Amino acid sequence: TIDYWISDIPNYSLKELKTKPDSTSWSLGQVYRHLIEETIWYYGQIALSLTDTKNQNEDMTDQAKTMFAADEFPDARIIGGPLISDKVPQPESIDQLNLDMRQLKTDAFVLWQKVPADARGKSKHPGLGYFTAQEWFQYVEMHMRHHLHQKARLDTYLTQQ
Repeated sequence: TIDYWISDIPNYSLKELKTKPDSTSWSLGQVYRHLIEETIWYYGQIALSLTDTKNQNEDMTDQAKTMFAADEFPDARIIGGPLISDKVPQPESIDQLNLDMRQLKTDAFVLWQKVPADARGKSKHPGLGYFTAQEWFQYVEMHMRHHLHQKARLDTYLTQQ
């Protein structure tokens, strides 16, 4: 999924990446920035789960179990107000987005090499309970796929401009 996100960056101008359909929506560039920022945080949780076994008997929530069993987020669109939509920064440049996304891919590969097959440590997701390193990796991928729906809506909007 990250390869898809990376490969699509050159298809946009910086102006297109910063275009918001309305005051309550993110631009495509903000979606990319959100993916970058959140994934960096998730990677920190993966690293934590590899060194901390005190939560190994904790569980994820029932909602998370449903998501992981389906291997996807619920198909729901979250609409925020203008203040929420402005919390995620616009991209600085196309090159920076490309570098940041490629760094996520590199960091994932490096981090994955550190995950033993029998890793049992867990760290806490703010709303979904405790995940192992492997579950965090699955969560990262599900999160990126989830935002493909949003990307498709933004692509449609941009082609109509």
